[in-house]
Amino acid sequence: MRRVTRWTAPLATAALALTAVPAVHAAPATALATAPAAAPAPGAWRPRPAAYDVATEKDIVLTMSDGTELVADVRRPARGGRPVAGRFPVIVTMTPYNKTLPGANMASDHLVKRGYVQIIVDVRGTGGSRGKWEAFSAREQRDGKEIVEWAASRKRPWSDGRVGMVGASYGGINQLFTAAQRPRGLKALFPVVPMGDAYRDVIGTGGQLGLGFVPFWLAAVGGTSLIPPTYAGRDPRKAQQVLREHFGNIGDFQIRMLLDALAGGEKAFDGPFYRTRSPLEVVDRVNVPTFVVGGEFDIFQRSEPMLYQRLARRVPARFVYGPWYHIDGAAPALGLTLPGTPTPPGPPLADLMLRWFDRYVRDVPDPGLDRDVPPVTYFENGSGKWRSTTQWPPAGVRYRAFQLSKGRTLTPGKGGGGPDAVPYNPFAGLCTRSTIQWAGAGFLKFFGLACEYDNSANDRLGVVYDMPVTRPLRLSGPINAHLTVSSAAKDGQVTVRVEDVAPDGRATQLTAGWQVLSLRALDKDRSDRADGMIVRPWHPFTRRSAKAMPKNRPVPIDVEVFPIAAEIKPGHRLRISVQTADFPHLFPPLPQLGDSVGPGLKIWHDPKNPSWVALPVQP
Repeated sequence: MRRVTRWTAPLATAALALTAVPAVHAAPATALATAPAAAPAPGAWRPRPAAYDVATEKDIVLTMSDGTELVADVRRPARGGRPVAGRFPVIVTMTPYNKTLPGANMASDHLVKRGYVQIIVDVRGTGGSRGKWEAFSAREQRDGKEIVEWAASRKRPWSDGRVGMVGASYGGINQLFTAAQRPRGLKALFPVVPMGDAYRDVIGTGGQLGLGFVPFWLAAVGGTSLIPPTYAGRDPRKAQQVLREHFGNIGDFQIRMLLDALAGGEKAFDGPFYRTRSPLEVVDRVNVPTFVVGGEFDIFQRSEPMLYQRLARRVPARFVYGPWYHIDGAAPALGLTLPGTPTPPGPPLADLMLRWFDRYVRDVPDPGLDRDVPPVTYFENGSGKWRSTTQWPPAGVRYRAFQLSKGRTLTPGKGGGGPDAVPYNPFAGLCTRSTIQWAGAGFLKFFGLACEYDNSANDRLGVVYDMPVTRPLRLSGPINAHLTVSSAAKDGQVTVRVEDVAPDGRATQLTAGWQVLSLRALDKDRSDRADGMIVRPWHPFTRRSAKAMPKNRPVPIDVEVFPIAAEIKPGHRLRISVQTADFPHLFPPLPQLGDSVGPGLKIWHDPKNPSWVALPVQP
C-alpha cells in the first residue's frame, strides 16, 4: 500500500500545479460524520471476548486439480504460542497481494482469537504460489471452489467442515465466484467493496479505459508477486522458479492487456474476457447468506448495490453503503484504521463479521439479528445522516425527469432554448472528486486536495445546468442522463456530474457518469425502468455495437450515472455539469482519441430534441 501512495504522489502534485487552486480544503462536516457508539441495551448482542492467541503455520501447499501448487498460511486459535487441539469453523481468504504483507493479506486476528481458523491463500501466479495470474480467470475461479473444499475436508484435523469467506476488494470478488460454484462446506460470505462488472465498473467505464486506477493495480499485483517467498531460505530453487514465472507473467498478461486496450483491440471492448470476470454474471447462483459492504465513492460504486439487490432476492443478505473511497471501505477488512473514516451506528465491522459468521457458519441462534442489523444501512451525503431501509433504492423512491433548459437551467417543467456548446478539453476532470475516487482508489484524499470537495473550477471547462432548491431534496439510487448531443467529430465522450452547489459557490460532486458517443447503442431489454422511463441504461460496449456520430446531427445519448445517496439542502443548487472528458480517471483508446478531436459537442434541449435527467427522489 505504501508503494501505491508513492505512485500517486506525482499525480497529486501535478493536479495542484495545473489547476492553480488552494492545496487544502477542509471537508464539510457532514462528509466525516461518524455515528456515536451507543452502549448495548440490556439483553442486546455483545461480541464474544477473545479466548485464544494466534499461531500460524506458513506455506502449506495446496495442489489444485491441474497440478498447480498454491501456498497458504493457516492461522489457528492458540494458547501459549501452540495451536489448540480440536476442530473449528474455517474462514478462507484469497489474495493476489502476497499473504506475507500485513493488511494486504486480510488477516483477521479478531476472528481467530474467537475460535475460527483462517486460511490465507496466495492466488495462482502471485505471492508464493505457482502458475499464471490472469485476474479472475475461469481456472482461478475453480481454485476457489477447491480451496474451500480442501478447508472443509475432515482430513484437516483443525476443521469442523464449516467454512465462511472474508476479504476486501479482490478478496471480496473471489468470494462471489467461489460461492457461485457451490462448494461443499461453504456457509456464508462477507465481501467488502466487491466488483460486480469488470468492464463497466472500472476497466472500460462508459467505453473509455480506466487508466487512473487499472495500471497501478496491475503494477501492484506484479510488484508484490516479486517479493521473495517466505520459503526462499529453505527452498531457494523453488523460490527462484516461482519468481521467474511471476516476472514473465507481467509481460504475458498485464502489459499485453494494457497495450491491446490502448491500441483499440479486443480488450478495449466488452466481451467474453470481461463477462468471465464479472460476478454479476454468476451472482444468482450464490446460495449462502452474504453481507455486502460498499462505498458511495468506491471504484465499484456502481455494482455493489446491484449485487445486494440480486442476493437479497434469494438468500439472507445485508448491505452497508458508506461515504467511502475504495481504501476507506476496505480498511477495516484489512485490519487497518484510517483516521477520520466515517462509521455507521452500531458495532464496528469486525464485530459485524463475527456476528454474521457466528449466526450462519457456526449456526448459533441470534433472534436479534434482524432487529439490530437492518437490510440496508447507508450514509446520506449532505444531511450527514446514516439511514436504514428495507431495500435499495429505498422504499418510496420515485423517478422524476428534470429537463435541461434555456439559460442553462434545470427544471421539473418543460425544456426549451437553443443548444449549448461544450468545448473539447481532454483534460477536463483533473480537478474533481473523480480524480480522488479513481486515481489511486482514494489514496489521494490524504493529500488534502481542494478538488475533492469543490469542482467549481472544473465546471468552467464545460457547461452546467442549475436548479435552486427550496425544500430538502433527497436522492437515492441510480440515475440516467438522457442527453441529445451533436458533434462535428466521429466520436467523443460525455461526462455528466451531479453536484451540490453551496451558497458560497462550492460545488461538491455527489456522483458522475460517462458515455462514449460511438458506443451509444442501447439494449432496452437489459436497461432498468421505473416510473415510465429508463433509469439505468445498458450499453453493449462491443466492437459490433460501435457507430460513428453523424456530423452535426443531434442524436440521443443515455448516460448511466452511478448511484447517489444525498440530500440537497434549501438554499443550495442542484447542478448537472457536463464536460468532454474525465482525465485522469478515463483515457480513450488511441483510435477513439483520434476520432474525438474537434471543436466539442452541443447539448440540445428544445421540444424536438429534449435532454433530461431521471433522478430518484425520496418523499
